[in-house]
Amino acid sequence: MRETNEEEVNVLIHQSLTGDKTAFSQLYDRTIRDVMGTVRFLLEDRTVMEDVVQEIYIEVYRSLAKFDSTRSFRSWVTGIAVRQVHNYRRKTWRLFRLLEKKQRYTSVEVEPDVANAIADKLEHQQWIEQIQELPYKYKQVIVLRYLHEYSQDEIAHILGIPVGTVKSRIHSALQKLRKKQTNATHFFGEAGERHGV
Repeated sequence: MRETNEEEVNVLIHQSLTGDKTAFSQLYDRTIRDVMGTVRFLLEDRTVMEDVVQEIYIEVYRSLAKFDSTRSFRSWVTGIAVRQVHNYRRKTWRLFRLLEKKQRYTSVEVEPDVANAIADKLEHQQWIEQIQELPYKYKQVIVLRYLHEYSQDEIAHILGIPVGTVKSRIHSALQKLRKKQTNATHFFGEAGERHGV
């Protein structure tokens, strides 16, 4: 979406606000790749991705009238995506806590479904797995900075946090990733030496 002419986007927004479904469809087409990338990296549960993306575009449509045309449409949509993922995670956490309480009272054992988690890990490359293991607040800044190539100022605006916090989270996330990479290299190096590789 970087090459998108903002005037063109503003025309599409205006047309969408007047009820032109084709114009909104074009806005969707221009942003869906960034939105899907953001959601994919921030959600562990791949089965709900489509639902979350749908919620994102419902919110984009509802909020179009509030869009400030002096700002980047792409970063505005990404901000909505991040907030919707955060809302989904918060709802899921509440549901998890309720189910946990219910389980304690009913004492019914439920086996966790690890098949999906194993399948997801097999699909992804090692660095993607390591990013997924990061705490959510670090994963957010890594995805926005390195997947979407937002500046630190843009990330601060999207997340609603100070630039200094963005810098420290990026720094901490990169340190954690480097440490994991070093540990993995050390482990595989020792295993290779033991097996004569």
